[in-house]
Amino acid sequence: MINITERHQFIINKVQKEGYVNVLDLCKALDVSSVTIRKDLKLLEDKNLLFRTHGGATVNNPYMTDRPVNEKEKLQSAEKMRIGAAAAKLIQPNDSIVIASGTTVLALAKSLQPRESLTVITSALNVALELLRHKDIEILQLGGVLRKSSSSVVGPYSEHILNDFFCSTFFLGVDGIDLEFGLTTTNSMEAHLNRQMIANSQKTVVLADSTKFGKRGFGKICALEEIDQVITDTGISDHTARALESMGVKVTIV
Repeated sequence: MINITERHQFIINKVQKEGYVNVLDLCKALDVSSVTIRKDLKLLEDKNLLFRTHGGATVNNPYMTDRPVNEKEKLQSAEKMRIGAAAAKLIQPNDSIVIASGTTVLALAKSLQPRESLTVITSALNVALELLRHKDIEILQLGGVLRKSSSSVVGPYSEHILNDFFCSTFFLGVDGIDLEFGLTTTNSMEAHLNRQMIANSQKTVVLADSTKFGKRGFGKICALEEIDQVITDTGISDHTARALESMGVKVTIV
């Protein structure tokens, strides 16, 4: 049996080469228990040599920082438009929906082509401006404190307005999806508003490109069991998709 130093070096070499290591694979390769491997990963994380994730570890920092919306809009733009177009197909005639903030839900707004009336409640100014071109869409713009980085409002005033309404579907954009920690965003006030939107909607659909998986933001929105569907792109791993489905979450890949 190899010693702890050799074991740690094996793990470091593997994660640097492959970008990600799985606890069960390491157990088989090193012939040790999962308890031992998890202790190894914690020690290596404490030394800033890797980052622990659900069931393994990665070389990439999973913790997200706030970035301006015009910067994020340029990232994975093709994937976001496919996700937005798929989400638009879920909306029914005479529907009432909630759209949160973010560049992926903005792609949904750009894809909407309502044939009959539609009511949209949104916290995002860019979403509201995008929907203004449709005569059949009634827009209820929430008020509150304006977050310049996301062009959206947060705070108790927007949450108070939401209490007067109940909608069929909430379309949510996130900064991170972690199988253990759940859905997150970089701002705690936005996370709180998102929780209120979930409570005031019959169904929650998360729109997220595959780079959001394995990431964590500062503010937790909710656990994965509290959402109904995730629409993402083909970059999602089979392991993550199966884990989501085991939690009762429908996974749509576009």
